[in-house]
Amino acid sequence: MIDPDHPRLMARYNAWQNRSLYREADRLTDAQRREDRGAFFRSLHGTLAHVLWGDSVWMARFDGWEKPKTGPADGETRLDWEGLKAARLEADSRISDWAARLTESDLAGDLTWYSGGSRRDLTKPKWILVTHFFNHQTHHRGQAHAILTGFGMTPDPTDLGFMPDDV
Repeated sequence: MIDPDHPRLMARYNAWQNRSLYREADRLTDAQRREDRGAFFRSLHGTLAHVLWGDSVWMARFDGWEKPKTGPADGETRLDWEGLKAARLEADSRISDWAARLTESDLAGDLTWYSGGSRRDLTKPKWILVTHFFNHQTHHRGQAHAILTGFGMTPDPTDLGFMPDDV
């Protein structure tokens, strides 16, 4: 089992990595951000929108956020770039606030939810689901990082050990 310090660390990592990716993506044109680059969610915009969508789905389960009205493939692709950036900043702030409030009892026990992908109720230990939440972000941010490097951009390294102490 993890303790509350782990989600706090990962919330910091999440925000740091998102700032890096969005900083570099801001240097691209909207057409470049929406170009199909062969990623699972095709484009950089689609990939970043999916990460935000996934964060919102899990935070609806963990902290009572409003559940997204779109599916995983749609994510927040309806948002323009400025809207996606603003939504990302807000989500990162809210994730950090949630992580700061976590207690050991918040990570104990099970969580049952309806999985649209599985079309059934699932139950798993909360700490495993919190770990998955951060793992999902990291997985898709790796795809976004690869898309950006393919465009010649230089986002920050993704290694947790390189995260600055002051973020």
